[in-house]
Amino acid sequence: MATQLKRNSKYSEAEWTARQELAACYRIFAMMGWDEMIFNHITVKLDDQEGAFLINPYGMHFSEVTASSLIKIDIDGNKLDEDNPWHVNKAGFVQHSLFHRVLPDAHAIIHTHTTATMAVCGLEGGLQPTNFYACNFMGQLAYHDFEGITVREEEGTRLVEHLGDKRILMLRNHGPVVMGKSLSDAFIKYWALQRACEIQLATMSMGKPILISDDVVKVHQRDLYMAQIPGRQSGKAEFDAMVRKVDKIDTSWRD
Repeated sequence: MATQLKRNSKYSEAEWTARQELAACYRIFAMMGWDEMIFNHITVKLDDQEGAFLINPYGMHFSEVTASSLIKIDIDGNKLDEDNPWHVNKAGFVQHSLFHRVLPDAHAIIHTHTTATMAVCGLEGGLQPTNFYACNFMGQLAYHDFEGITVREEEGTRLVEHLGDKRILMLRNHGPVVMGKSLSDAFIKYWALQRACEIQLATMSMGKPILISDDVVKVHQRDLYMAQIPGRQSGKAEFDAMVRKVDKIDTSWRD
């Protein structure tokens, strides 16, 4: 990410860094049109504070989020920074808290309602091997049937069971839940999934798609893995590039 402004002394260095990164991510989503009015969430775990997470203020548009306006909550969605005047949509944190609680590697979780991802989640067969980006995800996605708004704790058992060892859960008739070992990791997964879904919809609108064979998908995923730069954090370069684009529009997210 670009050079940070002088950190807010109210927060630890680690928390302020996390706040700026998450605020930048919300602004990126708004810039890309991946927001949904005041709804949906991107959450991150605070590394230096056990059981503490950051989430967007309920009622604030993604394009308005700033580092200091993000709300610090516990695993149950209760506010930890009571001086923040904004409220938390605890119901919207239910599925996030579930995965943050049971998956140590779910550092960041993204759930939004873009047209393309929701459409593919509502399509029989879900994401199909019709394009380059879709090949990234074949065999890597889990699916969960729609049971209504995900606010009931008893659904959690089935969500975890259906997720299994995957880290992207396609909620049928609803939308994706994308988890990452870091915020940039979750971001690049979401970006590629969004592109895969957009291209699938465009392809299917024109006729019968050409499906890529399982053998070619395996080669694609093998070469994709081999092309990764050792020691480079997943999605970091891509995330930083998007932050620079956001900064050209508005730098208020850093405050």
